[in-house]
Amino acid sequence: MVHSQHGLHVLVCGGASDAHTWNLVCLQLLLEEAGHRVTNLGPCVPEELLARECLTRRPDAVVIGSVNGHGYQDGLRAVRRLRREPSLTALPVVLGGKLGVAGVRDATAADALRAAGCTALFDDGDLDAFDAWFGDLAGRSARTRATVGAPTGGTRA
Repeated sequence: MVHSQHGLHVLVCGGASDAHTWNLVCLQLLLEEAGHRVTNLGPCVPEELLARECLTRRPDAVVIGSVNGHGYQDGLRAVRRLRREPSLTALPVVLGGKLGVAGVRDATAADALRAAGCTALFDDGDLDAFDAWFGDLAGRSARTRATVGAPTGGTRA
């Protein structure tokens, strides 16, 4: 397992209607391998529990995985609930896996998710894009941490 001082704290869970677990374990391992710390809430996470855990744990990002094909519906409810919390409006929330039961991308549902505040969508099997996205997020986060507390100029007497 690779550890990084720049790793993010990522909260992973399944949607409220999705009882699948191995996808969440795989996501956890993938993220940990990239140097992130992961809290895995498991499957069937109700929106209220997700919001409460985000408020308590203060993750750097949330990943909602879907295997049952109800990702669009579960994700929309979850994102809307998270965005109702003022302190969670900027929290990156990503959704991935089998997002719909039809087996094709649903542009209307994807647009609704983005409008509700979903930061990124990853269709089934797009792990390279997922990994790249988290790498970019971790890089931005590391740069932000490096500038916080840095001298802003001026002199000391």
